[in-house]
Amino acid sequence: MPRIYESGIINTSPEKVWKVIRDFNGLPEWHPGIKSSELEGGDGVGTVRHFFLNDGGELREKLWTLSDIDYLCSYSIVESPMFLKNYHSTFRLYPVTDSGITFMEWFAYFDMTDLAAEKDTVEAVSGVFSGGIKSLQDRFS
Repeated sequence: MPRIYESGIINTSPEKVWKVIRDFNGLPEWHPGIKSSELEGGDGVGTVRHFFLNDGGELREKLWTLSDIDYLCSYSIVESPMFLKNYHSTFRLYPVTDSGITFMEWFAYFDMTDLAAEKDTVEAVSGVFSGGIKSLQDRFS
């Protein structure tokens, strides 16, 4: 079972970062790899987002947790072109109390449906997480 973990420091408060990333349908606003996104149904826990990647791929993800208190979002993949299943992911913000900036972590675990594709899948997921964190770092630099 692959486990992916990426983290970084963002040069502003968690409250300011959360305002940007809280919207489950807002990935195209802050993630460079996402072309567009649309919600299927409501906009709270249990909703599904269908989004399109810049490279033409598309995914559907279900929102499981959204906490304004903990600055936390967790979701699972419902449909993906990647060779994975049982995908669960979380991103979370933490205040760095001595400086007022943000520590962000983004992690996932999943099972592979094709073990020959594991290396490429791990690299792709890791790239999504690190690309999103880097985009936020650049935005708040």
